Amino acid sequence: MSCAQTILDYGLRSLGIGERLLPRSDFTLCQQVTLIGSGLIWNLYFAFFALLFGFFLATGLALAKTSTNPWLRKPADGFIFLFRGSPLFIQFFLAYEALVLLPRAGVEIFGLTVATSWLAKAWAGALIVLTLNTAAYSAQNFHGALMSVPKGDIEAAEAYGMTGWTKFRRVLWPTMLRLAWPSYTNEAIFLFHATTLVFFSGFPAFQQRGDSLYYASYFAGQTFNPFVAYPIVAGYFILCTLALIGLFGIVNRRLNRHLPGAARRIRYRPQVIR
Repeated sequence: MSCAQTILDYGLRSLGIGERLLPRSDFTLCQQVTLIGSGLIWNLYFAFFALLFGFFLATGLALAKTSTNPWLRKPADGFIFLFRGSPLFIQFFLAYEALVLLPRAGVEIFGLTVATSWLAKAWAGALIVLTLNTAAYSAQNFHGALMSVPKGDIEAAEAYGMTGWTKFRRVLWPTMLRLAWPSYTNEAIFLFHATTLVFFSGFPAFQQRGDSLYYASYFAGQTFNPFVAYPIVAGYFILCTLALIGLFGIVNRRLNRHLPGAARRIRYRPQVIR
């Protein structure tokens, strides 16, 4: 079988498209690269949606943490402390054990039966845990940035007559993002790497459609050689991390475009004459 045919057969296997049976013998490098890359789709899925939902949840938690109302501030403090203070793997384990206790027939709410079996699957349950975890860490970063907004900016906004939502949208939120974005980039990288823990959690891979570490573990177990499959996973994650840094760098330059020297680019200028 050629490498091109292998890519056609196994390139989207993690999504249920293509060959159903995994290779059993005569493993080639192309098969390992293709199947591990196929599983990487799930890692990207977890990272993308956890960051998307977690970003807005973190913003709300940061605002609640800065509120003078204890009914908002105390629950936000407790949520952030709980998810930052406990290991992510333990959160996966407890969430799965709690979700499988839900009735398989569903939960009745206001006379309607709401299905709950899907929550125990990796694509939903693991995503919820990752979202809550990154929201807690990001909320702490955003809260620190909100506390660091210069008072002069706030006073200038109030002098222009901005109040409430307008002041937050035009002044506080952009400044908060500009200050917190470097640390938020590190959190995004950490979250992307943390998606590999889904393989070790109790959430099952549906019909052997696992993530990149699932396929790497399969090949390592079949060949008794971990020094091929796992470096492939590391290579994929390094490439995706570089792409993530580049993407967040573009956003960072956009956020700081009004600052002096923000548009300058590093250029190589050899010093020929001293």
